[in-house]
Amino acid sequence: MMPVRKRLHSAIAAILLGVSSSALALDTATIAGSTLSPDCISYRVRGICYWLLCTLYSCSVETSVKVEHYVPDAVVSSYANTGENPWVEVRAMSLPNPSAQGGGDGTTNEEHENNLAKFKSADVIGHPGATVFSSFVSQWGYSCAGAGTAFMPYLLSTLDTVAWRYNIPEALYPEALVPGMREIGTRWGLNLWGNVYPRGGFLHQVDDHKSAAVVAQRAGDIVTRRGQPHVYQPLLASARSGYWPAGALMETDASTGKWQELTPTLRNSCAVFPHSGPKVQAQRGDYAWALWRPYACCQRQGQVFLGSVDFN
Repeated sequence: MMPVRKRLHSAIAAILLGVSSSALALDTATIAGSTLSPDCISYRVRGICYWLLCTLYSCSVETSVKVEHYVPDAVVSSYANTGENPWVEVRAMSLPNPSAQGGGDGTTNEEHENNLAKFKSADVIGHPGATVFSSFVSQWGYSCAGAGTAFMPYLLSTLDTVAWRYNIPEALYPEALVPGMREIGTRWGLNLWGNVYPRGGFLHQVDDHKSAAVVAQRAGDIVTRRGQPHVYQPLLASARSGYWPAGALMETDASTGKWQELTPTLRNSCAVFPHSGPKVQAQRGDYAWALWRPYACCQRQGQVFLGSVDFN
């Protein structure tokens, strides 16, 4: 039977996240509270770690539990009007500048026009919910640190003008030229949302929610890799004894990361793109998701890490 404390935590999480409303302003408190999501955390015991513990008189092999769970590393905003990040407290980080202005759709939204061309700005900023998240996940036991630092800007598209607005040099990459490479969804499955490359703000998609999701995936793809032709900071941690951090984000692969919608609808579950769930259209074209990524770790019990064994 689940202990009373755990049932209470789960009940609080359901109350806070169970009701979704597009009327809620996306502020830091709302984002921090969104971390109370057992579905997104997906906590599990993965295996056992072995450590060599030596004293002045003898050495022994000690063990610790290896756990795995997801961590909310960043908030990824994808929005139509430059300078109007839906996360209000960080909006000043990405104001328009002489090389990055405007945005939105490629038409004037007249009904007779073919309104397929979209442009979205994107920001990847460190998730502010570390304290709330750590307190919540501690009910299961030991927890792993993520790669993100709260409020740290990892990508601001207004500072990435050449790559984000002109698709230079990625417009010439094979992934951008060959159909079927690095796509979110599939043509044969009739659920194609868009292509990951070129990783800029322009795309053709009639559904604004899907457009924003594709741009968010592109931004996440950039920051979870090193040496990309963009102005950004890598959102990556280094592996060490007893710690296995998340790697590169891949579209449609939940084992590399998943998304929790924050606005226009706050949801208490995570998914990958594409998905079949509701896709509410934001009135001003501004969307945001929390990017959750998987980490595994075990508590140090000795001076030397001998290895680990997974249960599956």
